[in-house]
Amino acid sequence: MAQETVFSKIIRKEIPSDIVYQDELVTAFKDINPRAPSHILIIPNKVIPTVNDIEVEDEAAMGRMFSVARKLAKDEGLADDGYRLVINCNSHGGQEIYHVHMHLVGGRPLGPMLL
Repeated sequence: MAQETVFSKIIRKEIPSDIVYQDELVTAFKDINPRAPSHILIIPNKVIPTVNDIEVEDEAAMGRMFSVARKLAKDEGLADDGYRLVINCNSHGGQEIYHVHMHLVGGRPLGPMLL
């Protein structure tokens, strides 16, 4: 079984965070160190350490992450001008917390690389 992360505590609301969406599969909250005017993290409620650990039974949560990203991009006013979705995997990919998470970033031109 995967180890709990700080994200697990955010999902259970044991530590404060600005949650903007939550359902039975995923939770989304504003990043505490934003890299753009809008920076939201979207995570599965199940701890999945890396993209390499995603299983067939996780497909619904992974799909929901993208559906929620689309909804939040619209809610944040990012949909028309554009935004970036980033998922890092392992140390060389820049992953810092080993709980799969998608960064939704936008609100300004991002250039060729942001994270």
